[in-house]
This record gives sequence, C-alpha cells and structure tokens, in this order.
Amino acid sequence: MSSLQTSLLILGASGDLSKRLLLPGLATLLEVKDDWDVQLVGAGVEDISDADWKQLVHDSFENAQASKNEDEGATGTATLSDRLQSVIDASSYRKADVTSPDDLRALLADCRHDPAIYFALPPAVTEKSCEQLAHLDLPAGTRLALEKPFGTDAASASHLNDLLHSFMPEERIHRVDHFLGRSTVLNLLGLRFANRIIEPLLSSQHVERVDIVYDETLGLEGRARYYDKAGALTDMIQSHLLQVMAVVAMEAPASIDADDLRTQKELVLRAVRPWGGDVIASGKRARYTAGKIGDRELPSYADEDGVDPSLGTETLAQLTLEIANWRWAGVPFTLRSGKALAKQRREIVITFKDSPHVPEGLTGTELPDRLRIWIAPDEMQLELNFNGAGDPYTIDHTSLEVTFNPGRLSAYGEVLAGVLEGDATLSVRGDSAVQGWKVVEPFLDAWRSGKTPLDEYAAGSGGPDGWDNIDA
Repeated sequence: MSSLQTSLLILGASGDLSKRLLLPGLATLLEVKDDWDVQLVGAGVEDISDADWKQLVHDSFENAQASKNEDEGATGTATLSDRLQSVIDASSYRKADVTSPDDLRALLADCRHDPAIYFALPPAVTEKSCEQLAHLDLPAGTRLALEKPFGTDAASASHLNDLLHSFMPEERIHRVDHFLGRSTVLNLLGLRFANRIIEPLLSSQHVERVDIVYDETLGLEGRARYYDKAGALTDMIQSHLLQVMAVVAMEAPASIDADDLRTQKELVLRAVRPWGGDVIASGKRARYTAGKIGDRELPSYADEDGVDPSLGTETLAQLTLEIANWRWAGVPFTLRSGKALAKQRREIVITFKDSPHVPEGLTGTELPDRLRIWIAPDEMQLELNFNGAGDPYTIDHTSLEVTFNPGRLSAYGEVLAGVLEGDATLSVRGDSAVQGWKVVEPFLDAWRSGKTPLDEYAAGSGGPDGWDNIDA
C-alpha cells in the first residue's frame, strides 16, 4: 500500500515553468518518495498528442537525472529508473481552457485521486480559473498551489485571499516560494535555535547591521513580458527576500509545524518599517546600461527586446528596513537584489558591533566580526578577530566555515513535496502575502511618482557609484 496517493494536475503544463522547473522537481521527488503513488495530469491551450506529452515529460525527467548525476560527479548518459518511467507511462495530457467550468470538470474527472492543482499560469489566468473552481464540486482533499506574484498590491492580494477562502481552507492553499527550500529553512532554524552560542548574539545589543543580498550576473534573458512590469523590487524583494528576513529575524517557534513557523514569520513582517521612517532615503533603484560580464556583451536594459523604457523598470533594488520590536529595534536590515552585476551573491551577512574594549597593546585588523550564511549552496562562515599565527600581540581576521546539509531534493522538489502531502511549511500564508505588499507599497508609490531617482550602473559592475554596495 502506498503511503500517499494523489494526483498532480498541472494547469499550463506545456509552458516553460512546468518543463524547466516543475517536472524536473517532480522527478527528484519521485526518486526519494518511492512509495508514493503520484498520477501526473497535464493541461494547457496547446494541442499536444499523447506521445509528444510523454516525450516532453521524459525529457524533463531525464534533464533532472542528468543534473543530479553532474552534481554527484557521475559521468555517462542519464537513464530513467523504472519508477520514473512508470509515472510517465501513466500520465496524460488534455487540451483545455482552464477558465472553462466544463473543461475543469473534465480535468478533475481524469484525476484518480484527490488532486493537487498547480497553477503554472500567469496570475490573471490563475484568478479566472479559481473563480470557476469556486463553483465546482471539488474532491475533499483538493489542494491549490499558486506561483508568485500573489496579487499586484495589498488590495488585490486581499481580494484573491477572499476568493480562495470562499471555497478552500487556508491550510490547503500553497502560495509557492521556492526560494526558501525546506533544507534552507531548517538549516537556519538549527543554526539559530539548536545551540546556545549564536542565538544570544542575534539582537540589537550585539548586531550592527544585517544585509540580505541576491545579486545575479544574468541579465533579462528574454523575460521582458513579465519582468518589465514587475522589476527587481516586486520580483525578488517582495516575493522572496522579505521571507528570508522573516526567518532570520523571527522568535523561536514552538515547533517546525507550518502554523507555528508561519505565525512567527508574520509577526516579523508586521513590525517592518522603512529605516528612519523615510521612504525616499531608505529605498534605492537603478537599472543597468550596456556592459560586459565575463565574455558576454550585454545591451542596456532599455534596449533589451520587449522592454518599454518609459516604464522606468528597475533592475536593481535596495531597501533598508527596521524591524520595530524589542529584539531588533535600531538595527538596519538592508535587502538588495539586482541583475547583470559583477558576480553572483546569495548571502545573508550579519555584522556584529565592535568589541567595547580592546586591551591596550593589542594591534592589528579593524575588520568587524561577521556571520555569513550562503543560500544555494547552503554554507556558513563565521569571521572573527583573534590572535592568529605569528606575533601574539597582533589580532588577525580568521574565518570558521561549515557546509550545511543540502537536502535530497531540488527547490521545486521540496515545493511539490509540501503541496502533495499537504504540508504548508514552505508556502506563504495569506496574511503574510498581504503584509509583504504593505511593506513595499510605500517604496513602489515613491518610485512610480518619480520621487526616487532611477540610477544607472554598467552591466558587469558592482552597482551604481555612490551606493553602499554592501562589501563582499
């Protein structure tokens, strides 16, 4: 008897998200959860034959297997296991209008088990589909998985919550945030709360500043249709980095259950304010001009295909925030994300205050103590000042390093694991989706009105001149 029986119904199954992320993620999950009975059902507007659909799934599974072999240092051609092949053979695809109640009924009838419905669709189409699902007789165990962006502002996110809650309980709604995979969340929780060394230092008494950086070397990469209307602030900070900050800053949850974990994250988001109460001074935006990254020549963002320069879309956003609570009041949290930068950085940097007194006679480095946590791969580095090799009167700056458990699943494998088994730990709760928009809306308003200048930086540089570009 299988430990779990479920149907994964992907709406928009022939699109890029499904082929590039969802299906490979499913492959990694099925290899780990080898006793799960998962039926795969795809739907989309494209007319795809049964053979072509099975080949599409096969190719995606094969790509996932090849990536796994590469990560493990294996060589040779990737081959699919009997387990994966059996899921492919039993899968099906139906051409459908996912906003049609009749087509949705037919798709639900194709599901042998209670379905997890994954909306690999544009947000507007997802909402129209949900409006129809609200009037259908859904199986008792139906779960919904929705991709970001969840709404376009606080009001629309609240409206979408109301729609979903009209026919589905909150615990069966998964607002997907693949950025914080289960292993990353648990690694951060373990680092903070499973020892007596780190946690007592994480407060305004000892911490000077916290920086959360997600810099990419990639440019637009053909995503103008979505990105030019979103920008770096909505695409990364609102959707992802606020969630990272919440895990870094939250109080210890009673357990790692979804309710306890997400409640503590929500309490952090409710306490977030612009640094100094000044939206103009605490928020910066910029976009890249032509430049070179490695051997790649990038055009300016304004000249990329599909871009409307008049929109003033930023490709680099930086917010400095305060968490106005007992633990963190007075500590600046700077969140930064951008494209076409000199190097890729995915890290959390906690900079500690200087020692209150260094005994006279000791000389040497003046660098601060820092705790660095890298996301994907998950690693930690604690940089400390102490007497190193050589002259015992000289203080050196040395680091202690550790690699966290990477987990057995890809980011989307972890997302799908939560969706299929009904574990909402990795999903964003409805009130937090709204609160995230409330945090960034004052900045968005200032940027749309032109109150905050749109700075420029050359592709391949560290960022605009005159910015605090957060030293690596």
